[in-house]
Amino acid sequence: MSSPSFWQDISPQSRAVLATAVAAVTVAIAGCGGGSKDSMLTRAAPSSGTIPQSQHVVLVMEENQSYESVVGNTKIWTNYNNLIPKGALATNYYADAHGSLPDYFMLTTGQTLTFDDSSTKVWDVDNLARHMLSQGVSFKVYAEDIKQGYLGGDTGGYVIRHDPFAMLSDVANNAQVANTVINPFTQFGQDLASGNLPRFSFIVPDINDDAHTGPPQQADAWLQARIVQPLMNDKAFQTGGDGVLIVDFDESVDTDVAYGGGHVAALFWGPPVKVGYQQKSTFLYQHGSMLRTVMSLLNLPDPPGSAAGAAGMGEFFNQ
Repeated sequence: MSSPSFWQDISPQSRAVLATAVAAVTVAIAGCGGGSKDSMLTRAAPSSGTIPQSQHVVLVMEENQSYESVVGNTKIWTNYNNLIPKGALATNYYADAHGSLPDYFMLTTGQTLTFDDSSTKVWDVDNLARHMLSQGVSFKVYAEDIKQGYLGGDTGGYVIRHDPFAMLSDVANNAQVANTVINPFTQFGQDLASGNLPRFSFIVPDINDDAHTGPPQQADAWLQARIVQPLMNDKAFQTGGDGVLIVDFDESVDTDVAYGGGHVAALFWGPPVKVGYQQKSTFLYQHGSMLRTVMSLLNLPDPPGSAAGAAGMGEFFNQ
């Protein structure tokens, strides 16, 4: 979290119970046909359209910003808002919890697993890394402030709770896999320049560059200079290419507890993505939907956990 809060002052166990209760109450309200925008959302549904396959999927995670503080805030998130009309924006997307780890685990396992942000437990559960390894799908984590193969705790601006792959047994318990998969962020630029990006890239900015601790303007500038502009110069992200960039936020501000983790922005960009599209369906998208969508892009079947029943995000792609 970016600042001391109610969520940090209670125990992980109490936080888990409260977050679950809040999510349940919110869903119940949504199902009652009330007048709020949440009441118009469909919580679970099949894919809303065909999701294409891609050889170049890049997912960048930002931190702790509400949808309302990002979308339309052109003074602070200038570059992000410039990218919106070039891509497709999910307007009904909600994080699953407060605390980073449960959201990052939802993005990779379809389960929250823990609400303890200080946990470094290694989890042996079905997960995205396991599916990619078993199917021979290349992937890398590119994280600031670490060395290749790093499996330790927080260091510099890197926090392990923002790198779920370092706590999944398929990576954490295999030094050879970790050495291949976990990389310093500098390797991203080298792999991009040499045409050697893996099929799936998971980008972990440090806490100064992801809007967690540093100012949002810094995160916006970093995203543009270090991710968007280099990708624009790559043929996979030019006309005729198949590259897909996803910019997602782990959770909203602490005061927003809608559906567990609050309303956040999720943006797609690249040749397979609809240009200037904003969500037209009433589906409620959460991190399980993003996991299912990433796996569809990578042509991986049987998404784990809640992702199996989550709404796929096909509406954002050209059919």
